[in-house]
Amino acid sequence: MLSVSMRLRSVLLASAAALVPSAVSAQSALSTSLPAVTVDAPAQQRAAAARKPRNAAPNARTARSTPAATPARVDAQAPSVPGALTVLTAQQALREIQQTPGGVALVTADAWRTSTPSNTIKDILDYVPGVFAQPKWGDDTRLSIRGSSLSRNFHLRGVQLYMDGIPINTADGYGDFQEIDPTAYKYVEVLKGGNALRFGANSLGGAINFVTPTGRDPFPNGASVDMGAFGFRRLQANTGGANGPWDGFITASTQSADGFRDHSYGEATRVSGNVGYQFSPDFETRFYLNANSVRQRIPGSVSKDSALNSPTTAAAGNLTGDQQRNIDTVRLANKTTIRLDNTTIDFGVFGVDRHLMHPIFQYLDYSYQDYGGFAKVTDDRNIGDYRNVFVAGVNVINGRIDNNQYVNVAGQKGALASSSIDRSKNTSVYVENSLYVLPTVALIGGTQFLYATRNRQDRFLSDGDQSGATEFNLWSPKGGLLWNIDPTWQAYANISRSAEVPSFGESSNGPGIPTIPFTSIRPQRATTYEIGTRGRRPDLTWELTGYRANITDELQCIYSAFGNCNATNADRTIHQGIEAGLGIAVFKGMFDAGPQPDKLWLNMAYTFNDFRFDNDATFGNNLLPGAPRHYLRAELLYKHANGFYLGPNLEWVPEAYYVDSANTLKTEPYALLGLKAGVDNGGTYSGYIEARNVLDTRYIASASILNQATATSPLFEPGTGRAIYAGVKARW
Repeated sequence: MLSVSMRLRSVLLASAAALVPSAVSAQSALSTSLPAVTVDAPAQQRAAAARKPRNAAPNARTARSTPAATPARVDAQAPSVPGALTVLTAQQALREIQQTPGGVALVTADAWRTSTPSNTIKDILDYVPGVFAQPKWGDDTRLSIRGSSLSRNFHLRGVQLYMDGIPINTADGYGDFQEIDPTAYKYVEVLKGGNALRFGANSLGGAINFVTPTGRDPFPNGASVDMGAFGFRRLQANTGGANGPWDGFITASTQSADGFRDHSYGEATRVSGNVGYQFSPDFETRFYLNANSVRQRIPGSVSKDSALNSPTTAAAGNLTGDQQRNIDTVRLANKTTIRLDNTTIDFGVFGVDRHLMHPIFQYLDYSYQDYGGFAKVTDDRNIGDYRNVFVAGVNVINGRIDNNQYVNVAGQKGALASSSIDRSKNTSVYVENSLYVLPTVALIGGTQFLYATRNRQDRFLSDGDQSGATEFNLWSPKGGLLWNIDPTWQAYANISRSAEVPSFGESSNGPGIPTIPFTSIRPQRATTYEIGTRGRRPDLTWELTGYRANITDELQCIYSAFGNCNATNADRTIHQGIEAGLGIAVFKGMFDAGPQPDKLWLNMAYTFNDFRFDNDATFGNNLLPGAPRHYLRAELLYKHANGFYLGPNLEWVPEAYYVDSANTLKTEPYALLGLKAGVDNGGTYSGYIEARNVLDTRYIASASILNQATATSPLFEPGTGRAIYAGVKARW
């Protein structure tokens, strides 16, 4: 195990020393029509030239570019270095997702890379309304979008993760964030709910796509150092460039942290890279490598009293069992893009080898082999006098889990306790069409068909044969309307269906509760109604979305035994809420009234959640546990054209939320005050310092859920105390 980590560390050192021939300057930006709401970074925008966007319709109306005063960088590249076809620039990606009639966001790396420790997924998604992300320990984070994965006390459900458009989740649906390196991406796309149909995703929470740079991107070479509280330290380096038809990019990081709590030490080494070849300006193929070695102790969930009064204390069982989550992964993929006059074709294959070594209540030793392929056609043309955008695709993801569990003897393998081979197959076919019945109004319709199977071959028969197989055939249609009110303002509405196939982990057994095998768990289905608006003007950005999802057979914690949630099917539930984002220059020209005046910039993301059972036989109309009803993230930054920024920020959960379906036990409300300052003018060097939880507030960051809790139920993850982080970054 340790040798894998040492090999990855050597790759990091080699990548810092090696230098792929550097690309000449930066790729030109697109003049873009209205972008999706995007988290703003402290830095000022770089100047950029214009280049014809990929897939632009012949008569597509082009709005003004993001104004120079907007503090978000634009991709730029010298005209002598053509951009990549397989990987869109941030502006190209904005053009694509802005055609979605629903809640989407694109977060550029400058929103988190140069002004935060960029240590977890929370740093990336903090200011995306509708997203609730709370770290538990190390890289592990509890993520929910529109109430997805509320019943999931471990792993991720209900959100489909992609890296460069290629699936990360296991074939049976689980996801983890230990393979995500926030230092490695140039932007991240968030498509909520049915708005992720363009990826072929159809889950309640939607999809998140992490996009890595190429050798044709600006500033392909760089290095950064971050350090801070609780022993956190990280070294990161990247290098890349283009030479004729070839380009390449590699980034690597190695980090470790003692952790805020006892028994929470962790270390991780991660490498991502890609090599592309352009056969012609309209034909490119790209090969990807992603490798990770993570070693992480688990402090465990504790009682509410312990979480608030002794937050650094680890759970006793986690100490005696030396509980850990250790992962080694290698992921290889290829993506090819062919661009015709009005049609773009993307296709590729991928394979993942993942080894999980996970001593918890038992020692889990799982070997995953996931593999698959994808193909997508995008056609953007005029049909008569009408613009029409047609998207169709197919995704295949299959996998095999060699599943072995042993008695946990102080973190080591004891006697074999269970063993099986679990196989999953998933094939989804999707189609979506956008017809612009008016130059500014598009009618959008689409559907997805999913065929999936789950098959378990039990190899440990002394406790009975748990073998079984299931098969699912599911349709998920969608319809919507998109109205470009003016070049800076959109309104939208849609109705969509979603379907989530259960994983092998959904079942129920234990003393006093029903025995429900995984073969009896039904897929979760939802119909979601959504309406909203978004826009971007020189000193104002906004998003306001309302939605309601009527769900049948939601995968919820209906039974519990030994303090563990058993996820089975609820009857009917409702998820509804409001997602609001705002960025506004409160004051301008306070000390500098020049061409780029200084600003006092307010950035806010507010989420209102109303998740509840719908006349359930046991829980009536109780609130669903696991997510706050109100969640606010806000910052007020002074920004100067020279790149200096300074200001406070706030994280506020004003109302405690339940942790059990019976609605008997709650968390506590909290408000966290932070402060950060730094310099980033878009040049070679940048630096930041950030203080978090400056008042050293004791709070509960995350909670597991049960059907019926008691005052001593060990469900709570204490939030991190006062912490200061600092970092510097160089790029060229």
